[in-house]
Amino acid sequence: MSIDINKVAQDAIDAISEKIKNLKQLNIIVAGKTGVGKSTLINSVFRDNIVETGMGKPVTNHMRKITKKGVPLAIYDTRGFELGKEVQTEVKKEVIDTINVGLASKDVNEAIHCIWYCINTASNRIEPEEIEWLKDLSDENKVTQIPIIVVLTQSFSKKKAQEMKNTLVSENLDIIQVVPVLAEDYEIEDLGVVPAYGLDVLIQVMEEALPEELIDTLQNVQIASLKAKKIRAQAAVATASVAAAGEGAAPIPFGDCALLIPTQLSMIASITVIFGFNVSKSIITALISSTIGSGGATVLGKAVVSNLLKLIPGAGTIVGGAISAGTAGVITAALGEAYIGIMELVFKGDMKLDDLSTKKGKETMTKLFKEQLAIKK
Repeated sequence: MSIDINKVAQDAIDAISEKIKNLKQLNIIVAGKTGVGKSTLINSVFRDNIVETGMGKPVTNHMRKITKKGVPLAIYDTRGFELGKEVQTEVKKEVIDTINVGLASKDVNEAIHCIWYCINTASNRIEPEEIEWLKDLSDENKVTQIPIIVVLTQSFSKKKAQEMKNTLVSENLDIIQVVPVLAEDYEIEDLGVVPAYGLDVLIQVMEEALPEELIDTLQNVQIASLKAKKIRAQAAVATASVAAAGEGAAPIPFGDCALLIPTQLSMIASITVIFGFNVSKSIITALISSTIGSGGATVLGKAVVSNLLKLIPGAGTIVGGAISAGTAGVITAALGEAYIGIMELVFKGDMKLDDLSTKKGKETMTKLFKEQLAIKK
């Protein structure tokens, strides 16, 4: 069965586009006084520097909605907390009204999914009116039950942050978590650098609080936790591997191995969407060619399988020119894990996506693929 690599690459791009199109929009209200570091926090958690590069549109007197084309995220940024109790009351009403409008729409893309209330740890105290505001919001939120997370920003001192967290916990507020963070590395003159921390915890709390249909969106837009992305991507690989094994429950003739391509393309698309990178057709073409070698047309092409089976001790005898379900699953898992490895290198800045089209990039992908085959034998 002859395979057109160019068509396979295009099918992969189409699958990625379809998954991106089907992502739900994540909507977060971010509240807190001016100067607490909301913008820095948002840009450190989410990709594309959304506060600076996105479009802000007023939706109420004290709230603007920040979005960016191609990013399934909307930040509702509140302002005016420092202007006194009257304005704080107005802001609280606007928050509740915005939540209710979203719920009334019965559209997950319009609903508010989470509230971050930011308090500056470096201020050394929690203002009584902030406790009161959170209590009032919690009361108003009893029906809607939108997850509220208190984020302690600019937490240079972990000890001070823990003290403030204990104070908030003692208030018995209806919030799901208090998360101290330092959004960016902070240099203290003559003493060194305090490394950023806590953003991965914020992502973990979000993942536990959000409904399942929003988790792929969260992973797509967040840049704070490589671990969370990898766990989600590995789940996609596991699903694809089981599917491939199922498709290969009856030994698959080499000539029909291309029947597994849709499963593998869906897996590659899922991983790409989770990492949130803009992957071109040429990159997918390079990915395919670096895993099939010169003798085949697809990862499960005849020549490739013949070679790959040598790398999988215990794969069994090839009977009638066919591969087993277990072998199909192993090869699919190795491909997925190798691709995650590439995405990890790009995430860390150790490699650029365009590098995959180069000889060195292809060699890296091939090396990762063979290493995964050896691990999963």
